[in-house]
Amino acid sequence: MKFTKSSFGLASWAGVLGLLLGLCAATVRAEEGLLPPQVVIQKTADQLQVSLQKPEYKSDFRKATALVDQIIEPQIDFDRVSVLILGKLWKTASPEQKDRFKKEFRLLLVRTYTTAFTEYADWKIRYLPLEMNPADKKVMVRTEILQSGAQPVGVNYRMILEGSQWKVYDVLIEGVSLLQNYRSSFTEEVARTGSLDQLIAHLTERNAAALKEPVGKKGS
Repeated sequence: MKFTKSSFGLASWAGVLGLLLGLCAATVRAEEGLLPPQVVIQKTADQLQVSLQKPEYKSDFRKATALVDQIIEPQIDFDRVSVLILGKLWKTASPEQKDRFKKEFRLLLVRTYTTAFTEYADWKIRYLPLEMNPADKKVMVRTEILQSGAQPVGVNYRMILEGSQWKVYDVLIEGVSLLQNYRSSFTEEVARTGSLDQLIAHLTERNAAALKEPVGKKGS
C-alpha cells in the first residue's frame, strides 16, 4: 500500500478513518428526517473516540477491534467497497475468493481504524462548510484533521445518497484517492504474484500478525 505512516503520517490513518466513518452512516428513517452527511460522521466519530480511550480498550487491542467491528460492520456495504477496490479483478474472482477478500479487507480496515482512535487521542476533526443542494444525491464532505504541532490534513469524503442513507464511496487525503491507492497496490501485487489468492493470503497474514501487535507498531 502506498500510503504509509512514515510518508503520510496522520493522513494515512485519517483516510481510513474517513472511509469507515462515512460507510458507517447510521440509517435514518425517512419519517425522522435525513441527517446531514457530516453530522452522521461527527456523531460516529465522537462516540468511538470516547469509547476507545477507555483503559479496557486501550490495553486490549483485540477487545477494541471487536468493539469497532460490532459498531460499524452492520452498516458497511462491503460489496460496493470491494468491487471498487478490486476493479477488474472482482469480475473474474470466484464467489469464494470474493467472500474471503471481503472478510480480510474488512478486518484490515477495522484494525487500522481501531489503531487510529487508540493512538491519536488528541486529534480533532474540523468540518468545513458543506456545499450542497437539496436535490443532490452526491456530495463532497470536506474536513481537516487537526493535531497539535502539525499542519491540518485535508480529508474529503465523496458520499452518495442510497435510499435514506448517506454512504462514502471514496476518500481523498490531500487530494489523493484512498480507494484508487488500494486498487493500484492490490492490482500490482496480483500482477507480481499472478494470483488473487496470494493477495488474500497476504492480507490474512497481516491481519493475524496485527491482532497480536497493533498495526501502528508495525507500520503496515
